[in-house]
Amino acid sequence: MRNSGDSPLAGWTVAWAFADGQTVGQLWNGTATTSGSSVTVGNVGWNGALGVGASTAFGFIGAWNGSNGVPVVTCAAG
Repeated sequence: MRNSGDSPLAGWTVAWAFADGQTVGQLWNGTATTSGSSVTVGNVGWNGALGVGASTAFGFIGAWNGSNGVPVVTCAAG
């Protein structure tokens, strides 16, 4: 997640929908909320504030059965 805007961010979220039933297992540097195939990851307390040009990252271990299609991702300041 990179703040490429004109002002600092107080928080952020990244959301996507899995295409083929994939799931999120372990997640680090964020907080995940899932509903069906939809996943939203938000900042944790120490990585939410991003100055202009600053960045942070999160990661997760996922799982799937059968196909493993590419999800569509959206980002938002929160």
